[in-house]
Amino acid sequence: MSEPKNPLQMLFHWAEKQPDKPYLFQAVNGQWHSYTWGQVAEQVRRMAGALKATLPAGSKVAISGRNTAHWFMADQAITMAGMISIGLYPKQSAEHTKYILEHSESRLVFVGPAQDIGDFIAAIPKSIKTCAFPYPEVPACDYQWDTLIAQHPALQAVPPIKENDLLTLIYTSGTTGNPKGVMTTCGNFTFAARGLLETLPPHPKGERFFSYLPLAHVFERGAVEFTSLYFGAEVHFLEHIDKLAEQLAQVAPTRFFAVPLVYGRLQAGVLRKLPQDKLDRLMKIPILRNLIRRKILKGIGLQNARICVSGAAPLPVPLMNWFKKYLGVEILQGYGMTENTAYATFSRPGKNRVGAVGQAMPGAHLRIANPDGNGEGEIQFRHPACTPGYYKDPQQTRDIYTADGYLRTGDKGRVDKDGHLYITGRIKDIFKTLKGKYVAPAPIEGAMARNTDIEQLCLVGSGLKQPILLVSLTPAACAKARADLEKQLVADIETVNAPLEDHEAIAKAIVVKDVWTIDNGMMTPTMKVRRSEVEKRYAGILTANDGTRAKVVWE
Repeated sequence: MSEPKNPLQMLFHWAEKQPDKPYLFQAVNGQWHSYTWGQVAEQVRRMAGALKATLPAGSKVAISGRNTAHWFMADQAITMAGMISIGLYPKQSAEHTKYILEHSESRLVFVGPAQDIGDFIAAIPKSIKTCAFPYPEVPACDYQWDTLIAQHPALQAVPPIKENDLLTLIYTSGTTGNPKGVMTTCGNFTFAARGLLETLPPHPKGERFFSYLPLAHVFERGAVEFTSLYFGAEVHFLEHIDKLAEQLAQVAPTRFFAVPLVYGRLQAGVLRKLPQDKLDRLMKIPILRNLIRRKILKGIGLQNARICVSGAAPLPVPLMNWFKKYLGVEILQGYGMTENTAYATFSRPGKNRVGAVGQAMPGAHLRIANPDGNGEGEIQFRHPACTPGYYKDPQQTRDIYTADGYLRTGDKGRVDKDGHLYITGRIKDIFKTLKGKYVAPAPIEGAMARNTDIEQLCLVGSGLKQPILLVSLTPAACAKARADLEKQLVADIETVNAPLEDHEAIAKAIVVKDVWTIDNGMMTPTMKVRRSEVEKRYAGILTANDGTRAKVVWE
Protein backbone atom coordinates (compact mmCIF):
# COMPACT_ATOMS: atom_id res chain seq x y z
CA MET A 1 0.00 0.00 0.00
CA SER A 2 1.36 3.41 -0.91
CA GLU A 3 2.08 5.95 1.80
CA PRO A 4 -1.15 7.87 2.53
CA LYS A 5 -1.26 11.62 2.12
CA ASN A 6 -1.92 13.81 5.15
CA PRO A 7 -5.53 14.95 5.78
CA LEU A 8 -5.07 18.34 4.10
CA GLN A 9 -3.58 16.75 0.99
CA MET A 10 -6.56 14.37 0.85
CA LEU A 11 -8.97 17.32 0.84
CA PHE A 12 -7.32 18.75 -2.26
CA HIS A 13 -7.04 15.29 -3.82
CA TRP A 14 -10.83 14.92 -3.78
CA ALA A 15 -11.40 18.57 -4.72
CA GLU A 16 -9.41 17.93 -7.90
CA LYS A 17 -10.85 14.48 -8.61
CA GLN A 18 -14.54 15.20 -7.90
CA PRO A 19 -14.97 18.97 -7.39
CA ASP A 20 -18.73 19.00 -8.00
CA LYS A 21 -19.61 16.06 -5.78
CA PRO A 22 -21.36 17.06 -2.50
CA TYR A 23 -19.18 16.49 0.56
CA LEU A 24 -20.61 18.28 3.63
CA PHE A 25 -24.35 18.46 4.37
CA GLN A 26 -25.47 21.06 6.89
CA ALA A 27 -28.99 21.42 8.28
CA VAL A 28 -30.17 24.94 9.18
CA ASN A 29 -33.70 25.34 10.53
CA GLY A 30 -34.49 21.84 9.31
CA GLN A 31 -33.36 22.49 5.73
CA TRP A 32 -30.32 20.65 4.35
CA HIS A 33 -27.62 22.58 2.47
CA SER A 34 -24.62 20.96 0.81
CA TYR A 35 -21.03 21.97 0.06
CA THR A 36 -19.13 20.24 -2.74
CA TRP A 37 -15.52 19.14 -2.43
CA GLY A 38 -14.54 22.07 -4.64
CA GLN A 39 -16.47 24.57 -2.53
CA VAL A 40 -14.98 23.25 0.72
CA ALA A 41 -11.46 23.43 -0.71
CA GLU A 42 -12.04 27.03 -1.85
CA GLN A 43 -13.36 28.07 1.58
CA VAL A 44 -10.36 26.40 3.23
CA ARG A 45 -7.92 28.20 0.91
CA ARG A 46 -9.59 31.54 1.56
CA MET A 47 -9.74 31.16 5.34
CA ALA A 48 -6.12 29.97 5.38
CA GLY A 49 -5.18 33.16 3.54
CA ALA A 50 -7.17 35.24 6.03
CA LEU A 51 -5.54 33.54 9.02
CA LYS A 52 -2.04 34.10 7.64
CA ALA A 53 -2.85 37.78 7.08
CA THR A 54 -4.40 38.19 10.53
CA LEU A 55 -2.33 36.11 13.00
CA PRO A 56 1.38 35.47 13.64
CA ALA A 57 2.90 32.32 12.13
CA GLY A 58 2.35 29.16 14.15
CA SER A 59 -0.55 30.60 16.17
CA LYS A 60 -2.95 28.41 18.12
CA VAL A 61 -6.57 28.75 16.95
CA ALA A 62 -9.55 27.27 18.80
CA ILE A 63 -12.81 25.93 17.30
CA SER A 64 -16.05 25.80 19.27
CA GLY A 65 -19.70 24.90 18.88
CA ARG A 66 -21.66 21.89 17.69
CA ASN A 67 -20.38 19.83 14.78
CA THR A 68 -20.82 21.81 11.58
CA ALA A 69 -19.45 21.98 8.07
CA HIS A 70 -17.51 25.05 9.14
CA TRP A 71 -15.88 23.14 12.02
CA PHE A 72 -14.28 20.89 9.39
CA MET A 73 -13.36 23.82 7.14
CA ALA A 74 -11.84 25.83 10.00
CA ASP A 75 -9.77 22.84 11.12
CA GLN A 76 -8.27 22.31 7.67
CA ALA A 77 -7.76 26.07 7.12
CA ILE A 78 -5.80 26.29 10.36
CA THR A 79 -3.53 23.47 9.17
CA MET A 80 -3.11 25.07 5.74
CA ALA A 81 -2.12 28.36 7.38
CA GLY A 82 0.64 26.53 9.28
CA MET A 83 -1.16 26.96 12.60
CA ILE A 84 -2.38 24.59 15.33
CA SER A 85 -6.05 23.85 16.05
CA ILE A 86 -7.66 23.46 19.47
CA GLY A 87 -11.12 21.84 19.76
CA LEU A 88 -13.50 23.05 22.48
CA TYR A 89 -16.46 21.01 23.72
CA PRO A 90 -19.87 22.67 23.18
CA LYS A 91 -20.99 22.13 26.79
CA GLN A 92 -17.62 22.59 28.48
CA SER A 93 -17.57 24.51 31.75
CA ALA A 94 -16.54 28.16 31.60
CA GLU A 95 -13.65 27.34 33.92
CA HIS A 96 -12.26 24.69 31.56
CA THR A 97 -12.85 26.84 28.48
CA LYS A 98 -10.85 29.70 29.98
CA TYR A 99 -8.12 27.30 31.15
CA ILE A 100 -7.71 25.66 27.72
CA LEU A 101 -7.61 28.95 25.84
CA GLU A 102 -5.01 30.41 28.19
CA HIS A 103 -2.96 27.22 28.52
CA SER A 104 -2.82 26.73 24.75
CA GLU A 105 -2.08 30.44 24.16
CA SER A 106 -4.87 30.59 21.58
CA ARG A 107 -5.01 33.80 19.52
CA LEU A 108 -8.44 33.33 17.95
CA VAL A 109 -11.63 31.36 18.61
CA PHE A 110 -14.01 30.27 15.86
CA VAL A 111 -17.46 30.51 17.44
CA GLY A 112 -20.01 27.97 16.25
CA PRO A 113 -23.67 27.37 17.17
CA ALA A 114 -24.15 26.05 20.69
CA GLN A 115 -26.51 26.02 23.62
CA ASP A 116 -25.82 28.84 26.13
CA ILE A 117 -23.58 30.54 23.57
CA GLY A 118 -23.61 33.78 25.54
CA ASP A 119 -22.06 32.05 28.55
CA PHE A 120 -19.41 30.52 26.31
CA ILE A 121 -18.43 33.87 24.76
CA ALA A 122 -18.27 35.44 28.23
CA ALA A 123 -15.66 32.83 29.23
CA ILE A 124 -13.29 33.82 26.40
CA PRO A 125 -10.49 36.08 27.71
CA LYS A 126 -10.74 39.60 26.30
CA SER A 127 -7.27 39.35 24.72
CA ILE A 128 -8.46 36.60 22.34
CA LYS A 129 -10.23 37.54 19.10
CA THR A 130 -13.37 35.74 17.91
CA CYS A 131 -14.70 34.78 14.48
CA ALA A 132 -18.37 33.85 14.00
CA PHE A 133 -19.38 30.89 11.86
CA PRO A 134 -22.23 31.87 9.47
CA TYR A 135 -25.19 30.39 11.38
CA PRO A 136 -28.31 32.27 12.57
CA GLU A 137 -27.81 31.60 16.28
CA VAL A 138 -24.18 32.78 16.40
CA PRO A 139 -23.94 36.41 17.57
CA ALA A 140 -21.63 38.99 15.98
CA CYS A 141 -17.96 38.54 16.82
CA ASP A 142 -14.73 40.44 16.09
CA TYR A 143 -14.73 38.79 12.66
CA GLN A 144 -17.44 37.09 10.57
CA TRP A 145 -16.48 34.03 8.51
CA ASP A 146 -17.97 35.17 5.19
CA THR A 147 -16.66 38.73 5.52
CA LEU A 148 -13.17 37.60 6.50
CA ILE A 149 -12.72 35.20 3.57
CA ALA A 150 -13.98 37.85 1.16
CA GLN A 151 -11.33 40.30 2.34
CA HIS A 152 -8.29 38.10 1.67
CA PRO A 153 -6.99 36.20 -1.37
CA ALA A 154 -7.06 32.40 -1.29
CA LEU A 155 -3.86 30.63 -0.33
CA GLN A 156 -2.93 28.44 -3.30
CA ALA A 157 0.17 26.51 -2.27
CA VAL A 158 -0.41 23.52 0.03
CA PRO A 159 2.36 23.87 2.64
CA PRO A 160 4.82 21.02 3.19
CA ILE A 161 3.89 19.26 6.43
CA LYS A 162 6.47 17.01 8.08
CA GLU A 163 5.69 13.87 10.05
CA ASN A 164 6.68 15.49 13.37
CA ASP A 165 4.81 18.74 12.76
CA LEU A 166 2.15 19.44 15.38
CA LEU A 167 -1.34 19.64 13.80
CA THR A 168 -3.59 19.92 16.82
CA LEU A 169 -3.84 19.91 20.61
CA ILE A 170 -6.64 17.63 21.76
CA TYR A 171 -7.53 18.41 25.35
CA THR A 172 -8.67 15.40 27.34
CA SER A 173 -12.06 15.90 28.97
CA GLY A 174 -10.77 14.25 32.13
CA THR A 175 -12.78 13.02 35.11
CA THR A 176 -10.58 14.98 37.54
CA GLY A 177 -8.42 18.10 37.44
CA ASN A 178 -7.65 20.38 34.52
CA PRO A 179 -7.70 19.00 30.96
CA LYS A 180 -4.34 17.99 29.50
CA GLY A 181 -3.34 19.11 26.00
CA VAL A 182 -2.38 16.03 24.02
CA MET A 183 -0.01 16.96 21.21
CA THR A 184 -1.03 15.21 17.97
CA THR A 185 1.21 15.31 14.91
CA CYS A 186 0.83 14.79 11.20
CA GLY A 187 2.65 11.46 11.58
CA ASN A 188 0.20 10.32 14.27
CA PHE A 189 -2.72 10.84 11.89
CA THR A 190 -1.13 9.36 8.77
CA PHE A 191 -0.05 6.18 10.59
CA ALA A 192 -3.57 5.73 11.97
CA ALA A 193 -4.99 6.36 8.49
CA ARG A 194 -2.79 3.68 6.96
CA GLY A 195 -4.04 1.10 9.46
CA LEU A 196 -7.65 2.15 9.00
CA LEU A 197 -7.47 1.85 5.22
CA GLU A 198 -6.01 -1.64 5.60
CA THR A 199 -8.50 -2.85 8.22
CA LEU A 200 -11.78 -1.19 7.16
CA PRO A 201 -11.43 0.08 3.58
CA PRO A 202 -14.25 2.18 2.11
CA HIS A 203 -17.05 0.45 0.26
CA PRO A 204 -16.84 0.79 -3.56
CA LYS A 205 -20.32 2.34 -3.62
CA GLY A 206 -19.24 5.12 -1.27
CA GLU A 207 -19.74 5.98 2.38
CA ARG A 208 -22.06 8.36 4.24
CA PHE A 209 -21.35 9.51 7.81
CA PHE A 210 -23.53 11.22 10.44
CA SER A 211 -21.55 13.63 12.61
CA TYR A 212 -22.90 14.46 16.06
CA LEU A 213 -20.40 13.32 18.74
CA PRO A 214 -18.08 16.14 19.89
CA LEU A 215 -15.38 16.97 17.33
CA ALA A 216 -13.18 18.15 20.18
CA HIS A 217 -12.81 14.46 21.08
CA VAL A 218 -10.35 12.22 19.26
CA PHE A 219 -13.00 9.60 18.46
CA GLU A 220 -15.21 11.81 16.27
CA ARG A 221 -12.25 13.71 14.88
CA GLY A 222 -10.59 10.53 13.66
CA ALA A 223 -13.59 8.33 12.88
CA VAL A 224 -15.58 10.96 10.99
CA GLU A 225 -13.62 14.09 10.03
CA PHE A 226 -10.33 12.49 9.01
CA THR A 227 -11.86 9.22 7.79
CA SER A 228 -14.17 11.21 5.49
CA LEU A 229 -11.09 12.85 3.95
CA TYR A 230 -9.40 9.51 3.31
CA PHE A 231 -12.58 7.81 2.06
CA GLY A 232 -14.01 10.69 0.03
CA ALA A 233 -17.18 10.16 2.08
CA GLU A 234 -20.24 12.36 2.58
CA VAL A 235 -20.75 13.86 6.05
CA HIS A 236 -24.13 15.00 7.38
CA PHE A 237 -24.16 17.12 10.54
CA LEU A 238 -26.78 16.90 13.29
CA GLU A 239 -28.45 20.29 13.64
CA HIS A 240 -29.45 19.95 17.29
CA ILE A 241 -29.38 17.15 19.86
CA ASP A 242 -33.19 17.24 20.10
CA LYS A 243 -33.32 16.21 16.41
CA LEU A 244 -31.02 13.18 16.79
CA ALA A 245 -33.68 10.53 16.14
CA GLU A 246 -35.32 12.52 13.33
CA GLN A 247 -32.13 13.39 11.43
CA LEU A 248 -30.43 10.03 11.94
CA ALA A 249 -33.44 8.49 10.16
CA GLN A 250 -33.13 11.10 7.37
CA VAL A 251 -29.40 10.52 6.83
CA ALA A 252 -29.34 6.70 7.21
CA PRO A 253 -25.51 6.50 7.34
CA THR A 254 -23.49 3.62 5.90
CA ARG A 255 -21.19 3.71 8.95
CA PHE A 256 -22.57 4.70 12.33
CA PHE A 257 -20.40 5.69 15.27
CA ALA A 258 -21.87 6.06 18.76
CA VAL A 259 -21.15 5.87 22.45
CA PRO A 260 -23.04 3.20 24.47
CA LEU A 261 -25.49 5.78 25.82
CA VAL A 262 -26.73 6.51 22.28
CA TYR A 263 -27.26 2.81 21.52
CA GLY A 264 -29.15 2.54 24.81
CA ARG A 265 -31.43 5.40 23.79
CA LEU A 266 -32.05 3.88 20.37
CA GLN A 267 -33.05 0.64 22.10
CA ALA A 268 -35.29 2.52 24.53
CA GLY A 269 -36.97 4.33 21.62
CA VAL A 270 -37.77 1.02 19.94
CA LEU A 271 -39.12 -0.51 23.16
CA ARG A 272 -41.33 2.51 23.83
CA LYS A 273 -43.18 1.82 20.59
CA LEU A 274 -42.87 -1.96 20.71
CA PRO A 275 -42.53 -3.34 24.27
CA GLN A 276 -40.13 -6.24 24.77
CA ASP A 277 -42.80 -8.88 25.38
CA LYS A 278 -44.61 -7.90 22.17
CA LEU A 279 -41.33 -7.79 20.25
CA ASP A 280 -40.50 -11.30 21.49
CA ARG A 281 -43.85 -12.63 20.28
CA LEU A 282 -43.52 -11.04 16.83
CA MET A 283 -39.98 -12.30 16.36
CA LYS A 284 -41.17 -15.87 16.87
CA ILE A 285 -43.32 -15.61 13.72
CA PRO A 286 -41.04 -16.38 10.75
CA ILE A 287 -43.12 -14.52 8.18
CA LEU A 288 -43.04 -11.33 10.30
CA ARG A 289 -39.51 -11.44 11.71
CA ASN A 290 -37.67 -9.86 8.76
CA LEU A 291 -40.48 -7.40 8.04
CA ILE A 292 -40.46 -6.11 11.64
CA ARG A 293 -36.66 -5.95 11.67
CA ARG A 294 -36.54 -3.92 8.44
CA LYS A 295 -39.22 -1.55 9.70
CA ILE A 296 -37.36 -0.94 12.98
CA LEU A 297 -34.03 -0.39 11.22
CA LYS A 298 -35.56 2.12 8.82
CA GLY A 299 -37.30 3.86 11.70
CA ILE A 300 -34.05 4.46 13.57
CA GLY A 301 -31.95 5.09 10.45
CA LEU A 302 -29.66 2.05 10.50
CA GLN A 303 -31.03 0.25 7.44
CA ASN A 304 -27.95 1.18 5.34
CA ALA A 305 -25.35 0.83 8.10
CA ARG A 306 -22.79 -1.72 6.96
CA ILE A 307 -20.70 -1.03 10.05
CA CYS A 308 -21.88 0.10 13.50
CA VAL A 309 -19.20 1.06 15.99
CA SER A 310 -19.25 1.77 19.71
CA GLY A 311 -16.43 3.56 21.43
CA ALA A 312 -15.34 5.95 24.23
CA ALA A 313 -16.80 3.69 26.98
CA PRO A 314 -17.54 -0.04 27.43
CA LEU A 315 -20.65 -1.29 25.61
CA PRO A 316 -22.81 -3.43 27.93
CA VAL A 317 -22.95 -7.01 26.70
CA PRO A 318 -26.77 -7.27 27.09
CA LEU A 319 -27.16 -4.21 24.86
CA MET A 320 -24.81 -5.65 22.22
CA ASN A 321 -26.71 -8.95 22.29
CA TRP A 322 -30.08 -7.20 21.97
CA PHE A 323 -29.06 -5.38 18.78
CA LYS A 324 -27.69 -8.60 17.30
CA LYS A 325 -30.65 -10.79 18.27
CA TYR A 326 -33.53 -8.47 17.40
CA LEU A 327 -32.13 -6.21 14.67
CA GLY A 328 -29.34 -8.33 13.19
CA VAL A 329 -26.93 -5.45 13.90
CA GLU A 330 -23.40 -6.40 14.87
CA ILE A 331 -22.00 -3.56 16.97
CA LEU A 332 -18.22 -3.52 16.72
CA GLN A 333 -16.28 -2.15 19.65
CA GLY A 334 -13.20 -0.05 19.26
CA TYR A 335 -10.75 0.94 21.98
CA GLY A 336 -8.32 3.79 22.02
CA MET A 337 -7.47 7.01 23.77
CA THR A 338 -6.50 10.54 22.91
CA GLU A 339 -2.86 9.76 23.65
CA ASN A 340 -2.67 7.10 20.91
CA THR A 341 -4.90 8.93 18.41
CA ALA A 342 -7.64 6.35 19.18
CA TYR A 343 -5.51 3.77 17.35
CA ALA A 344 -5.40 0.66 19.50
CA THR A 345 -7.84 -2.25 19.00
CA PHE A 346 -10.92 -2.87 16.90
CA SER A 347 -13.40 -5.71 16.38
CA ARG A 348 -13.33 -7.05 12.82
CA PRO A 349 -16.69 -7.57 11.10
CA GLY A 350 -17.81 -11.18 11.42
CA LYS A 351 -15.14 -11.87 14.05
CA ASN A 352 -16.70 -9.93 16.90
CA ARG A 353 -16.23 -11.49 20.32
CA VAL A 354 -18.80 -10.49 22.92
CA GLY A 355 -17.23 -8.63 25.84
CA ALA A 356 -14.00 -7.89 23.97
CA VAL A 357 -12.95 -4.60 22.36
CA GLY A 358 -11.30 -6.21 19.36
CA GLN A 359 -7.81 -7.15 18.31
CA ALA A 360 -4.80 -4.89 17.92
CA MET A 361 -4.78 -2.70 14.83
CA PRO A 362 -1.92 -3.24 12.36
CA GLY A 363 1.39 -2.27 13.92
CA ALA A 364 -0.19 -1.29 17.26
CA HIS A 365 2.14 -3.45 19.43
CA LEU A 366 -0.19 -4.24 22.32
CA ARG A 367 1.05 -5.77 25.56
CA ILE A 368 -0.28 -6.50 29.05
CA ALA A 369 2.28 -5.26 31.57
CA ASN A 370 3.00 -7.26 34.73
CA PRO A 371 0.03 -9.65 34.38
CA ASP A 372 -1.38 -11.26 37.52
CA GLY A 373 -2.53 -14.87 37.90
CA ASN A 374 -5.57 -14.15 35.72
CA GLY A 375 -3.46 -12.64 32.97
CA GLU A 376 -4.65 -9.14 33.86
CA GLY A 377 -2.40 -6.10 33.94
CA GLU A 378 -2.04 -2.61 32.52
CA ILE A 379 -2.80 -2.29 28.79
CA GLN A 380 0.12 -0.66 26.97
CA PHE A 381 0.87 0.28 23.33
CA ARG A 382 3.83 1.34 21.25
CA HIS A 383 3.38 2.66 17.69
CA PRO A 384 3.81 5.85 15.61
CA ALA A 385 0.32 7.17 16.40
CA CYS A 386 1.22 7.63 20.07
CA THR A 387 1.51 11.24 21.15
CA PRO A 388 4.87 12.98 21.59
CA GLY A 389 3.42 14.13 24.92
CA TYR A 390 1.40 16.70 26.82
CA TYR A 391 1.72 20.35 25.91
CA LYS A 392 3.84 22.26 28.46
CA ASP A 393 4.00 19.25 30.78
CA PRO A 394 7.26 17.29 30.44
CA GLN A 395 6.77 15.52 33.76
CA GLN A 396 3.41 13.97 32.84
CA THR A 397 4.82 13.17 29.40
CA ARG A 398 7.58 11.16 31.05
CA ASP A 399 5.07 9.49 33.38
CA ILE A 400 2.83 8.12 30.60
CA TYR A 401 5.68 6.20 28.95
CA THR A 402 7.58 3.20 30.21
CA ALA A 403 11.38 3.06 30.07
CA ASP A 404 11.16 1.00 26.86
CA GLY A 405 8.74 3.42 25.15
CA TYR A 406 5.28 1.89 25.73
CA LEU A 407 2.30 4.17 26.37
CA ARG A 408 0.62 3.50 29.70
CA THR A 409 -3.16 3.57 29.20
CA GLY A 410 -4.17 3.36 32.86
CA ASP A 411 -6.65 0.66 31.85
CA LYS A 412 -6.51 -2.89 33.15
CA GLY A 413 -7.18 -5.84 30.86
CA ARG A 414 -6.29 -9.23 29.47
CA VAL A 415 -5.78 -10.74 26.01
CA ASP A 416 -7.14 -14.14 25.02
CA LYS A 417 -5.33 -16.72 22.92
CA ASP A 418 -6.69 -15.20 19.69
CA GLY A 419 -5.55 -11.70 20.53
CA HIS A 420 -8.91 -10.25 21.61
CA LEU A 421 -8.55 -7.60 24.31
CA TYR A 422 -10.87 -7.52 27.31
CA ILE A 423 -10.88 -4.40 29.48
CA THR A 424 -11.50 -5.34 33.09
CA GLY A 425 -11.36 -1.90 34.68
CA ARG A 426 -9.61 1.37 35.15
CA ILE A 427 -6.61 1.00 37.43
CA LYS A 428 -7.47 4.22 39.30
CA ASP A 429 -11.20 3.34 39.49
CA ILE A 430 -10.55 0.24 41.56
CA PHE A 431 -11.71 0.95 45.12
CA LYS A 432 -11.31 -0.70 48.50
CA THR A 433 -14.26 -1.23 50.85
CA LEU A 434 -13.98 -1.18 54.65
CA LYS A 435 -13.34 -4.94 54.43
CA GLY A 436 -9.92 -4.06 53.01
CA LYS A 437 -10.42 -5.82 49.68
CA TYR A 438 -10.34 -4.26 46.22
CA VAL A 439 -13.31 -4.11 43.85
CA ALA A 440 -13.12 -3.41 40.09
CA PRO A 441 -16.43 -1.67 39.26
CA ALA A 442 -16.42 -1.78 35.44
CA PRO A 443 -17.32 -5.48 34.90
CA ILE A 444 -20.04 -5.31 37.56
CA GLU A 445 -21.54 -2.15 36.04
CA GLY A 446 -21.44 -3.79 32.61
CA ALA A 447 -23.32 -6.83 33.91
CA MET A 448 -26.00 -4.65 35.56
CA ALA A 449 -26.66 -2.94 32.23
CA ARG A 450 -28.91 -5.96 31.48
CA ASN A 451 -31.64 -3.92 33.19
CA THR A 452 -33.19 -1.76 30.46
CA ASP A 453 -34.86 0.52 33.02
CA ILE A 454 -31.44 1.92 33.96
CA GLU A 455 -30.26 5.03 32.10
CA GLN A 456 -26.97 5.52 34.01
CA LEU A 457 -25.22 3.65 36.76
CA CYS A 458 -22.17 3.92 38.99
CA LEU A 459 -20.88 1.38 41.50
CA VAL A 460 -19.20 2.93 44.54
CA GLY A 461 -17.74 1.47 47.70
CA SER A 462 -14.73 3.40 48.93
CA GLY A 463 -15.14 3.66 52.72
CA LEU A 464 -18.32 1.57 52.69
CA LYS A 465 -18.94 -1.87 54.17
CA GLN A 466 -20.19 -3.20 50.83
CA PRO A 467 -20.48 -1.82 47.25
CA ILE A 468 -23.64 0.17 46.47
CA LEU A 469 -25.02 0.80 42.99
CA LEU A 470 -26.32 4.29 42.19
CA VAL A 471 -28.72 4.36 39.24
CA SER A 472 -30.81 6.86 37.32
CA LEU A 473 -33.83 5.61 35.38
CA THR A 474 -34.87 6.01 31.76
CA PRO A 475 -37.86 8.31 31.07
CA ALA A 476 -39.97 5.25 30.22
CA ALA A 477 -39.04 3.55 33.51
CA CYS A 478 -40.09 6.62 35.50
CA ALA A 479 -43.66 5.95 34.38
CA LYS A 480 -43.65 2.38 35.73
CA ALA A 481 -44.85 1.22 39.15
CA ARG A 482 -42.13 1.31 41.83
CA ALA A 483 -42.92 -2.23 42.92
CA ASP A 484 -42.26 -3.58 39.43
CA LEU A 485 -39.03 -1.61 39.11
CA GLU A 486 -37.79 -2.79 42.50
CA LYS A 487 -38.61 -6.42 41.72
CA GLN A 488 -36.58 -6.33 38.50
CA LEU A 489 -33.68 -4.44 40.10
CA VAL A 490 -33.45 -6.98 42.93
CA ALA A 491 -33.62 -9.90 40.47
CA ASP A 492 -30.85 -8.44 38.31
CA ILE A 493 -28.67 -7.66 41.33
CA GLU A 494 -28.99 -11.28 42.50
CA THR A 495 -28.07 -12.53 39.01
CA VAL A 496 -25.03 -10.26 38.80
CA ASN A 497 -23.92 -11.08 42.36
CA ALA A 498 -24.07 -14.87 41.84
CA PRO A 499 -20.53 -15.31 40.38
CA LEU A 500 -18.93 -12.51 42.45
CA GLU A 501 -16.80 -12.82 45.58
CA ASP A 502 -18.67 -11.81 48.75
CA HIS A 503 -16.75 -8.53 49.08
CA GLU A 504 -17.65 -7.57 45.47
CA ALA A 505 -21.40 -8.21 45.70
CA ILE A 506 -23.79 -5.28 45.26
CA ALA A 507 -25.47 -4.62 48.60
CA LYS A 508 -28.28 -2.49 47.21
CA ALA A 509 -29.34 -0.04 44.52
CA ILE A 510 -30.04 3.59 45.27
CA VAL A 511 -32.34 5.17 42.67
CA VAL A 512 -31.40 8.84 42.33
CA LYS A 513 -33.79 11.64 41.31
CA ASP A 514 -31.60 13.51 38.83
CA VAL A 515 -30.15 12.34 35.53
CA TRP A 516 -26.37 12.85 35.45
CA THR A 517 -25.39 15.36 32.80
CA ILE A 518 -22.47 17.46 31.63
CA ASP A 519 -24.28 20.54 32.97
CA ASN A 520 -24.55 19.24 36.54
CA GLY A 521 -20.95 18.07 36.56
CA MET A 522 -21.68 14.35 36.82
CA MET A 523 -20.55 13.54 33.25
CA THR A 524 -17.55 14.49 31.14
CA PRO A 525 -18.16 16.04 27.69
CA THR A 526 -17.52 12.55 26.26
CA MET A 527 -20.34 11.08 28.39
CA LYS A 528 -18.24 9.28 30.99
CA VAL A 529 -19.50 9.28 34.58
CA ARG A 530 -17.30 11.31 36.94
CA ARG A 531 -17.10 8.69 39.69
CA SER A 532 -15.50 11.01 42.23
CA GLU A 533 -18.22 13.65 41.70
CA VAL A 534 -20.96 11.04 42.07
CA GLU A 535 -19.41 9.82 45.33
CA LYS A 536 -19.23 13.38 46.70
CA ARG A 537 -22.78 14.30 45.67
CA TYR A 538 -24.37 11.22 47.22
CA ALA A 539 -22.05 10.82 50.23
CA GLY A 540 -24.88 11.45 52.72
CA ILE A 541 -27.35 8.91 51.34
CA LEU A 542 -24.56 6.34 50.83
CA THR A 543 -23.39 6.60 54.44
CA ALA A 544 -26.97 6.56 55.78
CA ASN A 545 -27.77 3.34 53.90
CA ASP A 546 -24.46 1.50 54.33
CA GLY A 547 -25.33 -1.74 56.09
CA THR A 548 -29.13 -1.27 56.09
CA ARG A 549 -31.31 -4.17 54.95
CA ALA A 550 -33.28 -2.51 52.12
CA LYS A 551 -32.27 -3.79 48.66
CA VAL A 552 -33.63 -0.74 46.81
CA VAL A 553 -33.60 2.79 48.19
CA TRP A 554 -35.26 5.81 46.52
CA GLU A 555 -33.64 9.21 46.90
